[in-house]
Amino acid sequence: MSAADAPAVVSRRQTNVVFVAILLGMLLAALDQTIVSTALPTIVSDLGGAGHMSWVVTAYLLAETIATVLAGKFGDLFGRKAIFQVSAVIFVAGSAVCGAAQDMIMLIGARAVQGIGGGGLMVTAMALIADVIPLRDRGKYQGALGAVFGVTTVVGPTLGGLFTDHLSWHWAFYINLPVAAVVLVIAARAIPSLRSESRPVIDYAGIALVALGSSGMILALSWGGNEYAWGSAVIVGLFVGSALLLTGFVLVELRVPEPMLPMRLFRNSVFVVCSTLSFIVGFAMLGAMTYLPTYLQYVDGVSATASGVRTLPMVAGLFCTSIVSGNIVSRTGRYKVFPIAGTAVMALGLWLMSTLSPDTSAWLMSLYMFVLGMGIGLSMQVLTIVVQNTVPYADLGTATSGVTFFRTLGSSFGTAIFGTLYSNKLSSYSAVSSSSAASSPSALHALPASQADPIIQAYADTISYVFRWVVPVAVLGFVVAWFLKEMPLRGAARAQAGEVGEGFAPPASADRVVQLERAISDTMRKAGHDRTVFEEILADSGGRLSHSQAWALGQTHLHTRALGRADLGRIARTHRVPPEVLRPAFEDLFAAGFARQDGDVVALTDTGQEQFERVRHAWQQWLGARLEDFTMTDPGDRALLDQALANIATRLVDEEQPMPAGPGRS
Repeated sequence: MSAADAPAVVSRRQTNVVFVAILLGMLLAALDQTIVSTALPTIVSDLGGAGHMSWVVTAYLLAETIATVLAGKFGDLFGRKAIFQVSAVIFVAGSAVCGAAQDMIMLIGARAVQGIGGGGLMVTAMALIADVIPLRDRGKYQGALGAVFGVTTVVGPTLGGLFTDHLSWHWAFYINLPVAAVVLVIAARAIPSLRSESRPVIDYAGIALVALGSSGMILALSWGGNEYAWGSAVIVGLFVGSALLLTGFVLVELRVPEPMLPMRLFRNSVFVVCSTLSFIVGFAMLGAMTYLPTYLQYVDGVSATASGVRTLPMVAGLFCTSIVSGNIVSRTGRYKVFPIAGTAVMALGLWLMSTLSPDTSAWLMSLYMFVLGMGIGLSMQVLTIVVQNTVPYADLGTATSGVTFFRTLGSSFGTAIFGTLYSNKLSSYSAVSSSSAASSPSALHALPASQADPIIQAYADTISYVFRWVVPVAVLGFVVAWFLKEMPLRGAARAQAGEVGEGFAPPASADRVVQLERAISDTMRKAGHDRTVFEEILADSGGRLSHSQAWALGQTHLHTRALGRADLGRIARTHRVPPEVLRPAFEDLFAAGFARQDGDVVALTDTGQEQFERVRHAWQQWLGARLEDFTMTDPGDRALLDQALANIATRLVDEEQPMPAGPGRS
């Protein structure tokens, strides 16, 4: 059963309180992707294990990637409120152990636990939006959540620096504890308990195979040339084992009834191109953001806080081009030029970053970072929207979650490969290997210039070397972007493209109804979801209902469907008004013969149920006319869409009529 089939009866106040909990949960999960980047040099100085530095970020990202897939299915099985709360508890436990870590291995393990909790928080947060937010507001809330996800992702380094400088790096993790406690309290008190009646089939084998295969591949890339020689049995074994596991994943996905990532999606060239570009964007963005603070602290000698602030030009470039490109796509419907231009500018930015030296001025470095951010912003804004616009309805959810899955996977690979290049190159400098001060930025810059300069130059050369090797990845993205097909965008897709939050979209729900509801929400908003639309719907339904009667009819059906009975007092409390304000609308409903009253309990009559069906059919026709360009491949796909539209039309009748403003008003 979809989100549309399991309504939550909540007041506006409760909706806002629930949204605060969702927002805080998303804040925690998104921040911990990047908050450690500015703290990494200090962490390495305290705990050692410089060769494992990239895994502090990679372990979180990998665990989060897999958890997002499982959490969505578990939410359907056990209820999204329960999974949201369990995820918060897991996240708190991981954060506490991270803060208390005594060595790098302990920290990496705790980061993986954090990632499991973070992934669960993200995906259930998006699902809870679908449970409690009315359709008319869905796009606004989800867009805001996406924007918050983007902002917290990119300001994480500055916050990490502040904690490292003014408290200790441990507080980059301990700060999660009080925030998560607030999330748990609000969740327990305000989030409604809903459970889907359907029992989804979980692709455990596919999830396990892709998790093990990806982890083995990243481990081989991290250890190769660092812990073990590239030709060693361990590295070769990891590559071969990972290839076999990923091959097994493909074979499983071809056979299971509900695959995590249906292989038929790869017959769609748009999905292939957008997933590849999403992987490359994630690769470049998180890889660069993880290692830029290290460069700034070791080479320029700035504090952890300043190193976070100094990366803001990259953030500014990213946001500027995301906003501009999104608005242009929204107005014109044309998108192909942006990934092409974005990957070209991204390649230029990476090359400029490869020219950095100890003599590069702060202003020039800021310009280089701004260029890199511009390229990433141009590339990332439209990828998810383009995929949603081109896949069949049956694949809408899995294709959307697939693109964000590849972006997160790209971030994991990018951070690991940046780390491998960094460690291998840095260890080749004798000046670094022979000095104990080389592992601490503060100790390094306390040395006399004659001793410090060779080490600083080694760090500068190492970062330049890393960025130089990543340039071909962006060039590959530039080549791939030319294969992206330009297709007309639906109205809802164009509306979404204009929102900066879309470019930073957190892991998406694999529920196609949730994705369709978002598209419908944006379509309604663009169509001008006001009294004129209601009049059109009521006229198309036969014109027998006034506005106030339609509202009372919908509320009666909603409360009966959700709670088993409609109670006038409960309806009034939900909307925080005295029952007297609503009574005239319900008396009109009784007088017309559409409902009957037994005390405070209201029930629809057969005539009222018939009117409900008429209004629902009118909504379904209205929606169908505006979504007629949805990709359909066979009659079964059409039937799925029709059923989803019927469910959503039911929700629209229940929720979307305007509440009467006062007694007697119709």
